[in-house]
Amino acid sequence: MQITIKVSNLNQGYGKNIVLHDINLSVKSGEILGLIGPSGAGKTRLVSTIMGMLTPKKGEVFVLGKKMPNRKILGKIGYMAQTDALYTTLTARENLNFFGSMQGISKTNLKKTIPQAAGIVNLNADLDKYVKDYSGGMKRRLSLAIALVSDPEILVLDEPTVGIDPELRQQILQELHQEAKQGKTILLTTHVMEDAEQSDQLMMIRNGVAIAQGTPGQLIKDYHVNTVEEVFLKAGRLQDENSSNH
Repeated sequence: MQITIKVSNLNQGYGKNIVLHDINLSVKSGEILGLIGPSGAGKTRLVSTIMGMLTPKKGEVFVLGKKMPNRKILGKIGYMAQTDALYTTLTARENLNFFGSMQGISKTNLKKTIPQAAGIVNLNADLDKYVKDYSGGMKRRLSLAIALVSDPEILVLDEPTVGIDPELRQQILQELHQEAKQGKTILLTTHVMEDAEQSDQLMMIRNGVAIAQGTPGQLIKDYHVNTVEEVFLKAGRLQDENSSNH
């Protein structure tokens, strides 16, 4: 398995403000990496840097072997933002057609990939409804279908299960495992601990610093606790103790 995302000694911020400090991570094809942290911890900024929307202040980011930012690589990344950026006056199918063609997929291919992507999130029966008539959960599912429609090598999902009922959440997570089995790299940010436990490896970010990294099982063992949530709480307490000792 090749390394598809590599972040080395990354510092990120604006002006003199450093928001992310010394972040290092590598993700292989077929792996799901969960980024956990409270709101404002720096998760979205890290994701934006990996995708090449922001240039690193310090350090390097490589995606599929190319140094980021790199416009060509963006076409190989399926992205689902934290807030749904959908055209509500269009149907779901029209949204998928529009975003698919923006990613350079031919009309012929879209005929094939739209039902596949919509099937993954249980939306085939509602494809010709207007998005303005969709519930919040349906909009989240459509956003995920848009990220999947180009069959990208890398999926970047920012809080993908927010506002989705538990049953569908399970289904989406199972589907992400299937996508990973087929060799896709999946990067997801979450503050839902059950989602985090489904990841192959975790990075916990708090106050812009990676406070714990590893597989869920290894972290639970290393921190002598029973759940991923307890790892996060314990690592956070240790971070506070260290900073008050300095």
